[in-house]
Amino acid sequence: RRPADTEIDWKAYMQEVEGFANGTLDYTQLKGDTGPLVYPAGFVYIFLGLYYATGRGSDIRLAQYLFAGLYLLNLLLVFRIYCRTNKVPPYVFFFMCCASYRIHSIFVLRLFNDPVAMALLFLAINLFLEERWSWGCLFFSLAVSVKMNILLFAPGLLFLLLQRFGLLGCIPKLCICALLQVVLGLPFLLVNPVGYLTRSFDLGRQFQFKWTVNWRFLPEEVFQNRVFHAALLLAHLAGLGLFALHRWHSSKENILTLLKDPGKRKPASPRLTVNNIL
Repeated sequence: RRPADTEIDWKAYMQEVEGFANGTLDYTQLKGDTGPLVYPAGFVYIFLGLYYATGRGSDIRLAQYLFAGLYLLNLLLVFRIYCRTNKVPPYVFFFMCCASYRIHSIFVLRLFNDPVAMALLFLAINLFLEERWSWGCLFFSLAVSVKMNILLFAPGLLFLLLQRFGLLGCIPKLCICALLQVVLGLPFLLVNPVGYLTRSFDLGRQFQFKWTVNWRFLPEEVFQNRVFHAALLLAHLAGLGLFALHRWHSSKENILTLLKDPGKRKPASPRLTVNNIL
């Protein structure tokens, strides 16, 4: 059987943004059937637009058409990234379209917010490849404002900014990221700043075992154990440290030289290529 859609979060999304549409600015009061709103303000504005476009969320078919268009845009952005590397033959793109069943389901069947966040991220990466760092940082921050998991890309971006601009030069780019978050969240920050920050950027939120895919092989008690969470975090930080020291920079230079202005480094840092950035 081919389902028309797979209802998981769409109704909850619509309920959450409906509260905002009705004038609720206290983030702790915005909630749906699946629980409280746990995404930053960019999510609210984008899905509020979908709320009105789809007759308060009732026209699922129109929402699916919109997400199908987003899927095609997403493919275009990803293909353009691969084309810039000059390492992926064109026929591979066809198989990517046919084989990405999970991507199809996340977009059109489930109408998740992940596709919106990732499309904005891929747009930001395309801008970075064109050396448009300010615009790239703007769209990167916009992607973060839709879903916090985009922050997983932040260490790599910070390294690139330091490599390209040095410490003082990258501060304006970081300010672009921070300022956008403040502007988008301002209506909620003015009413309940602590509520907004703790709900939209909750690093301690517990993920339910029934929704996991990658960790399904674990017993539920292990998956829910805080020691397991801490071990994953430490492993992630250790991986970042190893990449920063042994992969992301030239072995001939001290990593602290990234803090200097690029024009004053000795030896001079190599120019960033497309593959360096990716």
